[in-house]
Amino acid sequence: MPDPREHPHSEAWKTALTVLQEVAPPAIPEGAHVTTVQIEYPPGDGGAPPHRHPGPAFGYVLEGEMRFELEGEGERIIRAGETFWEPGGDVIHYQDGNNLTDTRLRFLVTMLCVPGQPMLVPVDEDELKRRAHLRAPRPS
Repeated sequence: MPDPREHPHSEAWKTALTVLQEVAPPAIPEGAHVTTVQIEYPPGDGGAPPHRHPGPAFGYVLEGEMRFELEGEGERIIRAGETFWEPGGDVIHYQDGNNLTDTRLRFLVTMLCVPGQPMLVPVDEDELKRRAHLRAPRPS
């Protein structure tokens, strides 16, 4: 009888890979380390306040729909099975809230973080006012 720990190799590996996202990230912070987190918001939750990350972040929505908005880009909806990314650094991330009122939002984010610095830095109201000209027009 064959050893159950040994599995024959098939040809499935040749078509198992699906590219979901491919980007050329901006500069990676010196000494950066990579952190992957899962975030879950209840139905209708507004998510994190406007914030920024010290380095680029790459995400994948597992469940639900996210309202996503970065400085200089219009608000958009990212659905389960779709990806997103942000450059980090000085760019403000305005929205990551749950777009649905009847289901949770779950997503993964892999961030290139700077050791000793928080991975999420809230942006205060004064800075939001100073940078308002950089925000894309709001949907009506």
